[in-house]
Amino acid sequence: MTSRSRTIVLAISTPILAFAFIGGYLNRAMAKDGTYQGLQIFEDVVSLVLDNYVEPVDVRTAMQGAMQGLANGLDPESAYLTPQLVSSLEADDTGGPAGIGLDLTRQYYLRVVSARDGSPAARAGIRSGDFIRAIDNRPTRDMSAYEGERLLRGEPGTTVSLLVIRGNAADPHPVDLVREATTGEDITTRMADATTGYIRVVQFSADSASQLDAAITAMAGSGAASYVIDLRGTSVGDLDDGIAAARLFVKDATLAVRLGRADAREPIVGEPSDGTMTAPLTLLIDAGTAGAAEVFAAALDGNERAELIGSNTLGRASRQRLVKLPDESGLWLTYVRYLTPAGDPIHEAGLAPDIAVEQPEIEFGDQAPAQDDALERALERLALRLAA
Repeated sequence: MTSRSRTIVLAISTPILAFAFIGGYLNRAMAKDGTYQGLQIFEDVVSLVLDNYVEPVDVRTAMQGAMQGLANGLDPESAYLTPQLVSSLEADDTGGPAGIGLDLTRQYYLRVVSARDGSPAARAGIRSGDFIRAIDNRPTRDMSAYEGERLLRGEPGTTVSLLVIRGNAADPHPVDLVREATTGEDITTRMADATTGYIRVVQFSADSASQLDAAITAMAGSGAASYVIDLRGTSVGDLDDGIAAARLFVKDATLAVRLGRADAREPIVGEPSDGTMTAPLTLLIDAGTAGAAEVFAAALDGNERAELIGSNTLGRASRQRLVKLPDESGLWLTYVRYLTPAGDPIHEAGLAPDIAVEQPEIEFGDQAPAQDDALERALERLALRLAA
C-alpha cells in the first residue's frame, strides 16, 4: 500500500472507528466477532480501489458510500446523514410548513408506508406499498427516509414531482402534487350499524388517549355496544402515545417490552386503574399500520382484548437517535425496539392478523372498491361476540 493510500484509508476509516467506539462496542465485541478482521478487509478493499481504479477516486465520496453502506445494512430506519442533514435534524428543520401527506421508509427505493387521509398524496391515489423512485428528478436509490420526507415538504402551494412505482418497475407513474398544510382530525367516528361504533385513527398523538375515551363515551350514548378501531394506513405518532392509548383498554398487564442493547428488556406494565373501556373491540390492520399503531395493536391483541383483522402490519417499532461523527456528519441509529407483551419482535417482523382478509389489488389511477371486506368481517365478529 502506498503512503498516499494509507493516509486516505485512515481518513475514511476514522469516522467508522469513532462510531465503533461509541457505546463501548470495541471493548465488548470486536475480539469475539471478527470485527478487527473485517476492518482489515475494509482497509485492503479501499487500498485496492485507490491504487487500481481506472479514475482517481474522490475520498469524500468513498467515505460517504462506506458510511451509507454500514448504516443501510442495519435496518430500514437507520441511516447515514451528511453534515447538512445533521444540521437540519438538530435545528428541527423539517423542510417547510406544508407537505403531501406521505410517510416513508427505505426498501431499495423509498417505500410509501402510508398516505394521510385526505392529503394530496391520498387524493392522487398513492397507497401503502408504492415506491417513490425519484423526487423532483432526484433518484431515491441511496436516499434515507429522513432526507426523502424533508424533500417532500416546502411552502404551501408549491409543487413536488414524484416518480411512483406500483407493481411494474418498468412502468413508473409521474405525479405532480401541490403541498398543503396538514388538515383534518386525528380521530374521526361514525356509527357502523345500530350497535357498533367505527373509530378511524388517522395518527397517534399525545391527545389520542383522551380523544378515544371521548369518542367511545359519545358513541355509547348513541347505542354503541362494541367498536371497530381502524388502524389501516396509520403510521404517524410517537410509540409512547400508542402505549398510552392502549392503557384505556388493558388493565394491570404487560403492554409492551422495550428491548435495548445486550438484550436488556424493560416491561411496560399497565396500572390497576387502567382498562376503563371494556366493550368488545376489533382492530383493522394492514401493511400501512406502523409505529404507535403497531404497539397499540400488539398490546390489545397480546392481552386478548381485541382481534386483529386484515393483513400483516409493516414492522416498524423502534426509536432512533443521532450519533455525530468528527466531520459533522452523523449516523441515525436504532437504539431501542418495542416487543409484544409476550416478548416477540415487532420491528421488521410486523403483526399477523388473527383473521386474514386479502387486500384488493388496485391499478394505479383506479378507485378502491366501495365494499370494505375487512370492515364487514369485523362487524360479523363483533355481532357474534355480542350474541354469545
